[in-house]
Amino acid sequence: MAVVQGMVELVNTPLYDAVSVRPGEQLREEEPTSILKFFVDVQQKTKLETNLQSASLLPHYNTFEARSMRVVISDEPPVFPDDKKVDIEGTKNTPPMPMHTASDTGAGKKSDTPRRADAATSAAGFIVHTDLKRAMELLTEARDSDDGETSVFVNDDGVEVDGGANEIILTTADIEIGIDELDRDAPPTEQIDPNNGSGNLINKFIFNTVATFFVGEKIMIQMPTWFFPGGAGVFSEGSKFISHGEPTPLATFRFAEAVYIDKGQNFRVEIEIPDRDVLDDLQKIYGPFKIWVVLDGFMKRDVQ
Repeated sequence: MAVVQGMVELVNTPLYDAVSVRPGEQLREEEPTSILKFFVDVQQKTKLETNLQSASLLPHYNTFEARSMRVVISDEPPVFPDDKKVDIEGTKNTPPMPMHTASDTGAGKKSDTPRRADAATSAAGFIVHTDLKRAMELLTEARDSDDGETSVFVNDDGVEVDGGANEIILTTADIEIGIDELDRDAPPTEQIDPNNGSGNLINKFIFNTVATFFVGEKIMIQMPTWFFPGGAGVFSEGSKFISHGEPTPLATFRFAEAVYIDKGQNFRVEIEIPDRDVLDDLQKIYGPFKIWVVLDGFMKRDVQ
């Protein structure tokens, strides 16, 4: 379509880009460094992840007036892989001996003391070999039970049992220890036990990172990520849900003066994780997980 000479139009067109972690993968596989970069790598991304066509550049000869900036973080249940092996040490389920009130003591004497086999001490050190996906399912089963335990059997799918036992009792502590031994392949605490009050991934991310908006190589703004509420997404007042800002476009940071991005001018946003321990923990996040940065404003373009 031909361009109308001497005429331009101003369109409210937000620019957005995302860092995505696919189901069953970890954040460190997508971004191994301490800096997440947005609007830089836009190739092989879907329209859900970005609306840029060229890295760090506006389309054609357009200009852009950025009026607000927001960070939106997804909060979806993680999917764990079945190719990461987990070894869990449990206890053999040994049925107790029948109780009785009288028994021979060897010299014609009787004893009135009841006797019962102690299942907890009769056999220990039995190993269950499984994968992370099944281990997390077992952990959920144990937490949902009244006694904090679950059982696996020698013929169960997805498990192998050592030690000559048909049934192994696993406690929540047993399973958590086995998962923790995966080290870097283990999920962060917030995904192992998301509702125990230890925190939420959104909390950990926004309060431990710094967002920087660059135009050219000039810093236009640099603040902790909590300064840029999402102003989008689902919202609930339930105690087990956390949202980064009320889902309304007004509930986010707005520039006092518009930030201009000129024709052919590079721009990007970086979110840095300065603390090494927090970085190590966040890089364990399992997907699906997405972080969007949105620059809301007006695109000035030729009329066609």
